[in-house]
Amino acid sequence: MDCLFCKIIQGDIPGHVFYEDEACVAILDIKPLALGHALVLPRSHAANILEVASGNLGPVFQSVQNVVLMLKNRLSPDGFTIGINHGQISGQTVDHLHIHIIPRWNNDGGGSLHSVINNPPKESLEEIKLRLKNKKVEKESAEDKK
Repeated sequence: MDCLFCKIIQGDIPGHVFYEDEACVAILDIKPLALGHALVLPRSHAANILEVASGNLGPVFQSVQNVVLMLKNRLSPDGFTIGINHGQISGQTVDHLHIHIIPRWNNDGGGSLHSVINNPPKESLEEIKLRLKNKKVEKESAEDKK
């Protein structure tokens, strides 16, 4: 397999590894957005969250929690932004699931995850909920409302 993150996990190429457990390896991002910007890499290759075996998701997120706690204790940030870029359109550049943990400080100039995109839906939240629940959306006509 020609996966950059798999090669780092296996020790075939260097990476700034600072945490390891049975499920994951954590490395420092080579283009950090903040002090301690880390990537948590599952040891089992999966291109994205949909390809991770369901039994492995719990251990992966336990690793994320462990890394957040480590960063909190050692760097004392005021908060964190934690996220996953899923697919090329979202900015994923390595097809191996990785969770970004970005320490945040007051007045660091960054935004929340809500600042990533501004493309609100045209449908109502009720319509979206019914669509997600796989139910037909019945629209009232003007005559039905009389």
